[in-house]
Amino acid sequence: MLARMNWILLTIVSACLLGVYDISKKVSVKQNAVPMVLLASVCIGAIAWIPLIIISFTTAAQWVPTPLRVPPLDGVGHALLFAKSILVGLSWTFAFFAMKHLPLSIAAPIRSTSPLWTIGIATILLGERPTWWQWIGMVVVLGSFWRFSLLGSREGIRFTRDRFVMFMVIATLLGSISSVYDKILLQDMAISPATVQAWFTLYLVPVMIPLALRWYIRDRERVPFDFRRTIWLISPLLLLADFAYFTALAEPDALVSVVSTIRRCSVLIPFLFGIRALGEANFHSKAICIVTMLVGVALLTWRGY
Repeated sequence: MLARMNWILLTIVSACLLGVYDISKKVSVKQNAVPMVLLASVCIGAIAWIPLIIISFTTAAQWVPTPLRVPPLDGVGHALLFAKSILVGLSWTFAFFAMKHLPLSIAAPIRSTSPLWTIGIATILLGERPTWWQWIGMVVVLGSFWRFSLLGSREGIRFTRDRFVMFMVIATLLGSISSVYDKILLQDMAISPATVQAWFTLYLVPVMIPLALRWYIRDRERVPFDFRRTIWLISPLLLLADFAYFTALAEPDALVSVVSTIRRCSVLIPFLFGIRALGEANFHSKAICIVTMLVGVALLTWRGY
């Protein structure tokens, strides 16, 4: 019973951190230079991991907790993690631009549909077969997404024409591909979670530099960069959320279906922030959509996939 409470509590912590992470992104990119927000945030994340990487290669590695230890990696492993950094970098770039231009109460729910895309990709690429419950969940999530498109039209957002809606959909799709890729890295390649997290975080820095250079050359006068305090929070919040998530899944009694569902509840935090703090519209209609979408996500993650 105690072990169960531990992994459930860790998952709730992860969901709360993800919710605050979404808020910090929205506040950081609002009327700000997205490429520099991205570069600054990934640099902060890399700085957090560099000492642990260095210590892991010394005799002091024994003093580093095992979940944070970064074992040596061969060239193939580094290439695979650099590829993950490119994938995540693209996903974050699309997501940050979408977050800048869309209401938070719409952007966050779109992002929460990722289990739908993950199952679709796993079905096509890995030969996995959804259960009947998951098929029903897909219909429910797609129905909620359609309902959100109707609500968005009231706020002047045409889901089929708005490029930033498409940006968020692309970001979510890329994120789902990354989740499937994570499964390959962690299970098939047997790379430890700390190694994956550390090196892909480090490799995100060179991945983000070209976009930042483009901003500096072409857009810095038109879209100036303001280093806000919330930028400091982006990477640490995500690193802590992922650490809590991986630790929860490492518990022998942890159920991935429950973990995934609880984690998606993170959408409630940015939704409430967007409605209450930013004055976004259609609270009740959007709340019904979100609850319905979370029910769909629960069905999608039923018995895992």
